[in-house]
Amino acid sequence: MVDISEPIVPLIASVDVGTTSSRAILFNKLGQEVAKHQIEYSTTASKFKARKPKATDSPPSTSSSGSKYETQPRMLGGVAMKKTMTEDNQIFTAEGVAISQNDFVTIEELEDEVEQPTLRFPQPGWVEVCPTNVLVYVVECLAATFEIIETLNVERVKHGFPIYKVTAMGIANMRETTLVWSKETGKPLVNYGIVWNDTRNTKLVSDKQNATPKDMQEELRRITGLPVFSTYFSCSKLRWLLDNEPVVKAAYDKSDLMFGTIDTWLIYHLTKSHTFVSDITNASRTGFMNLDTLDYDDRLLEFWDIDRSKCSLPKIVSSAEYYGDFTVHEFIYDQLNVKSKKILDKYKDTHPIIPIQGCLGDQSASLVGQMAFKPGAAKCTYGTGCFLLLNTGNLKLISKNGALTTFGYWFPYLENEEHSKPHFALEGSVAVAGAVVQWLRDNLRLFPRAEDVGPLASQVKDSGGVVFVPAFSGLFAPYWDPNARASIMGMSQYTTAAHIARAAVEGVCFQARAILKAMSSDVLQESGDFEDTYEKSALSTLAVDGGMSRSDEVMQIQANILGPCVKVRRSPTSECTALGAAIAANMGFKNPDDRTLWRELPDVKRWVYYAGHAKGEKYTLPVEMNLKIFTSESSDKERREHWHLWETAIERSKGWLDSVNGNSVAK
Repeated sequence: MVDISEPIVPLIASVDVGTTSSRAILFNKLGQEVAKHQIEYSTTASKFKARKPKATDSPPSTSSSGSKYETQPRMLGGVAMKKTMTEDNQIFTAEGVAISQNDFVTIEELEDEVEQPTLRFPQPGWVEVCPTNVLVYVVECLAATFEIIETLNVERVKHGFPIYKVTAMGIANMRETTLVWSKETGKPLVNYGIVWNDTRNTKLVSDKQNATPKDMQEELRRITGLPVFSTYFSCSKLRWLLDNEPVVKAAYDKSDLMFGTIDTWLIYHLTKSHTFVSDITNASRTGFMNLDTLDYDDRLLEFWDIDRSKCSLPKIVSSAEYYGDFTVHEFIYDQLNVKSKKILDKYKDTHPIIPIQGCLGDQSASLVGQMAFKPGAAKCTYGTGCFLLLNTGNLKLISKNGALTTFGYWFPYLENEEHSKPHFALEGSVAVAGAVVQWLRDNLRLFPRAEDVGPLASQVKDSGGVVFVPAFSGLFAPYWDPNARASIMGMSQYTTAAHIARAAVEGVCFQARAILKAMSSDVLQESGDFEDTYEKSALSTLAVDGGMSRSDEVMQIQANILGPCVKVRRSPTSECTALGAAIAANMGFKNPDDRTLWRELPDVKRWVYYAGHAKGEKYTLPVEMNLKIFTSESSDKERREHWHLWETAIERSKGWLDSVNGNSVAK
């Protein structure tokens, strides 16, 4: 129940844990960010890319090439943090987002060479995240936003304005990332979680697939909606941990093992009651959940040789309901810096309890944040990977063309019966999107800043025959080949850095086109040319968000590749994922009168897109400058020729690891 006895301006806190950063944002009724703080993770690559200067070193300096320099570090969760900036006072995330250097963004920096970064790449194809760091950084981000609100409220009181108060909290998180911890201590059993794009389980998955009859493979897909024989999903990651980490197997044998994804880990450690749950959008990505029963399926657990009596699995719940009250347990509190402890202590004494009651996997959160509530609405998020979701409403549609069946959201308290039921979605995933920009920047050093990729790619009218298949972690939808690897084909002495940059961007955009083609065919239950199929469907607009979407040049390339029947519409808000979690938290109030921001889903769009006005009413849109439509400028001939090149390159990239590890090499 929200206390509105005194005039307040209600806010909703949103925690967004991504692959490369954690952030906390406080949203108001207009979907505006009232307060925000972000911590960008350090990585194995960045650890060796730049060494912390010694006292005897000369002072670092900037240059026209965008060299970075270090400012005074601060302690965060026992790890030294610093701000890193370029000459124009900006920093750039792995997804390519340009952020002005200020007090609201921190870059993790290791205090010495012994400490490990939050995001680690210990072997080729392995990607790990530190669970404890994630928790510490989430709490630090929240503390920073609470401090901002305190400062703003002082000024608001002076001028007679109602104060800001946080009324609820929602969580959005990277999915499939697999964590294991002790039921007895609540602490991680190993100092890492296996991230969604990790491929260490390739052989395990391949062996399992080869030993499984085709009819059973189809049955597993029908139950889960997933091609479970992919390195992507949590089921095989948990199996790998049991097979390869003795401490995990020992906990399993003692029934001390707790399994969960990032959402479960956060809710468990941030609620007073240690609530052990996972919402359907996350649980449906484990490979253990039955889409029809909304619960774990014993056949799936038996298939992966998981005994439920030895491994605790989180209860599967809706995306919007009360999970528990926010708190910071001793395990995390002890690792916070003094400043954050003081902020949290003060906030706890002066503000009401914040219920955590919204949870969505990041791509589902983006679907909600894009206001894609109607069946047939589609969105694409360009983050570290690239993710397309098509809302199919209450219809569970099993793809025949390589897309996944998953859940978009489930808001059970909505008044409209159709709206309150679980909403399904078709999904296609590209393993590498913004990460290829990071690779071009950090590994090839083609440009100093991620945002430079668009201008560099636009220096040439096409890729000059170069095709870049960015399959660093294999190919996801609709190809699903974990044995594929990245390749650059068609180079000649004519090839320049601009051609390679454009080919890399096109590689992401071609995969988006392939996914939309597959989804469109599924929806219509027919095949055919992409433009013809898409034109007959409701998929005439692709809503886009995420790092790469902020580049006009990249989005124009995407529109050119999609063709004239598809408009690319950039979201008017840059934080769709976090906004989606906030919307879920708002809808988690069972009593509509307690929903102080938006009563029902149509109200969200009316306030966020139209500032509370009716659609079509004349007024000035506060977010108008951020809304942009991109349409194709390519000819049919160019588009078809380029698509043929792409499909040829895909076929030659497939099965690379099979060939390398097989007997095909001449002796």
